[in-house]
Amino acid sequence: RVHKLPIDAGFTCPNRDGSIAEGGCTYCDGRGSALRQAGELPSVGEQVRRGIAYYRKRPKAEKFIAYFQTFTNTYGPVKRLRALYDEALAEADVIGLSIGTRPDCISGEALALVRSYAERHHVWLEFGLQTIHDWTLRAINRGHDAAAFIDAVRRAAGGPIRICAHIIVGLPGESHEDILETARTIAGLPIAGIKIHSLLALKGTPLGEQYIRGDVDLMTREEYVGTVCDILELLPPEMVILRLTADGYRDIFLGPAWAANKLAVLNAIDRELEARGSWQGTKYGDET
Repeated sequence: RVHKLPIDAGFTCPNRDGSIAEGGCTYCDGRGSALRQAGELPSVGEQVRRGIAYYRKRPKAEKFIAYFQTFTNTYGPVKRLRALYDEALAEADVIGLSIGTRPDCISGEALALVRSYAERHHVWLEFGLQTIHDWTLRAINRGHDAAAFIDAVRRAAGGPIRICAHIIVGLPGESHEDILETARTIAGLPIAGIKIHSLLALKGTPLGEQYIRGDVDLMTREEYVGTVCDILELLPPEMVILRLTADGYRDIFLGPAWAANKLAVLNAIDRELEARGSWQGTKYGDET
């Protein structure tokens, strides 16, 4: 059994530091991990060791992937990236990396570095897309367009790197068909995995303020579950599903209330697929 160990390596985001914009995406609270909120970050090696000690208490925890999760984990000099990735892989029983980043933050040098690790280890490169629609990307202050995502995927494809795409279901202004168009686009690209997130309203974010004012409607659980099942039907049957919902920090969580119970959402998705007599990939190729 392989467990992923979340790592906060101290990165920031060009959408926050002024390189592209300030304030970040409208749904992001900008605090980073709980470790960052608690004070000075432990080293990457120390975070890995703590994670391994935690999971070793569980049965069959054998190998580990260091998940560079917080903010944009290719946003920095290649020398720094190499040092941080090497530090994680130096720990016993760490067999690979999962690197979360933005599609506009993967230079040729950074991509070559990630590819060199993927030739020797199990490596995922996770690109935050959220939606394929440029008007929505502008509305949520994403700071890049869909073309940047497609370009990044095509540059990273064709080798040992496993590519993952992140999307958010229920973004303001998007219709059901808009969401499925994002799914169809991902289904037609050389992408190995996907993370599907529910849109969350959090205190201290522009989206949270819109939600408090009543300017944003969030999906009901029934709407979300049905939409996720529609997405799954469009995806290739071999695509790895790495996430089906999200829950966020409890201290700043505003809604939707149903998202706080992740297991109930997952069970509802299972029940809906069973009720349909359907599964991932049943409509793959029909509309792509």
